[in-house]
Amino acid sequence: MKDDSGQDRSRDKEIETFYNDYSRSGPLRKKLRRYFRSACWFVKMKLTPISKRCFDLILAFSLFVVLSPIIAIGFVISGFSFHHRLRIGKDCVSYNELSFKVDRARAGNLVGKLGLTNVPILINIIKGNMSFVGPRPMSPGEVDLKDKGMRRRHEVRPGLISLWWIRRRANINYGSELSVDLEYVDNHGLFTDIGILLRAIPAILLGNTAPSSDDKLTLLGIPIDNLTMDEAVDTILKWLKGPDSKQVCFVNADCANIAYKNASYLEILKNADLCLADGVGLKLAGKLLSRNIAQNVNGTDMFPILCERLSGTDVKLFLLGARAEVVQGVVDWISRNHQEVQVAGFHHGYFSPDDERKIIETIRESGAHLLLVAFGAPRQDVWISQHIGDLGTRVAIGVGGLFDFYSGRLPRAPLWMREIGFEWLYRMIQEPGRLWKRYLVGNCLFLFRVLKEKLSPGK
Repeated sequence: MKDDSGQDRSRDKEIETFYNDYSRSGPLRKKLRRYFRSACWFVKMKLTPISKRCFDLILAFSLFVVLSPIIAIGFVISGFSFHHRLRIGKDCVSYNELSFKVDRARAGNLVGKLGLTNVPILINIIKGNMSFVGPRPMSPGEVDLKDKGMRRRHEVRPGLISLWWIRRRANINYGSELSVDLEYVDNHGLFTDIGILLRAIPAILLGNTAPSSDDKLTLLGIPIDNLTMDEAVDTILKWLKGPDSKQVCFVNADCANIAYKNASYLEILKNADLCLADGVGLKLAGKLLSRNIAQNVNGTDMFPILCERLSGTDVKLFLLGARAEVVQGVVDWISRNHQEVQVAGFHHGYFSPDDERKIIETIRESGAHLLLVAFGAPRQDVWISQHIGDLGTRVAIGVGGLFDFYSGRLPRAPLWMREIGFEWLYRMIQEPGRLWKRYLVGNCLFLFRVLKEKLSPGK
């Protein structure tokens, strides 16, 4: 029997549309909708900049009043004088950015550490040269007016705090500064600014004061390759062209806790060809131990970058792990977003020991160059270490829960939560029964061990 429910719904919709448009009240409804859309446009295009400007003025005047006694004392005691730096502002109009020049013989280093030399920027904000939030102020030599993106970047006022600055402090600045600035230009407004200012607080508390120049660090006995995301991806791509088999491991706080008690797992991490710092826990540990982590390099963020770089090449990819429908979902994601990436094969992770040899042969016969294994730590790294000589791949990487995110089984934490280092909290809320102990107990235990290492003699 034919189902006509779809046709009935379509016919009802047509009747409803006809009534709304041509009944006696129809023209009034259409006119109200048009007025509503116009009002929304007016709010977005006219009132948003006004509200943002009012917020800047109120906050700048308030801070100026609070800090004025300190400024007065600074002029009398510390030898303050005004310093000017030429900057390019909104609509590419130049202005002089103000700061204090300090007589260090009289003021010492305290003024610089407290950031008081930047107080005159409040005058720039009051005058309208700058905003509290916006792209970083640039000097004339940094601005290429022939670049369309660069011109669009200057459609808004430069800011004291920028979205790019927050992501640099959070060690997740994988894109270019210009792309992040344009992201802000497309979404700027009062509530966006307030959100960025709130996210700046943990960025100041957790952010590195200076990048480490060490290529190798040791945290809780684990050797960490202190690379940025771009450097890690470049290294993997170079290895994919070579003849040898390489193992890549990601290390987060949970991995460090496991390695602290599991000597065989710790030995695998020590012997890995690349060991990368993953997550806010390792970043905080590096800060506490004065061994700053260059960047938060994790598999979930690396995966789309690798896919982009592998598109159109002869490198073949094999996916191993998770449930059958999950790994299939990752393959579907690749086919939708990176059609030129070659997937040599895939297999779920729920196989018996009797099937292990068959799976290894499948991977070898597929001709895959890059193998991603999602068994969870430490099993994935142990499995790769045991079988890397038989797999025939050039690079094998343990990727943890990556497949869950790209299959769509679990949503990724919003970017603002990653910027403030709270992705772990989002994950725990998603799966509290499985992850509460790992994060609530494990994170405290990890920090205790880091502090113990810091306070140990000779450290």
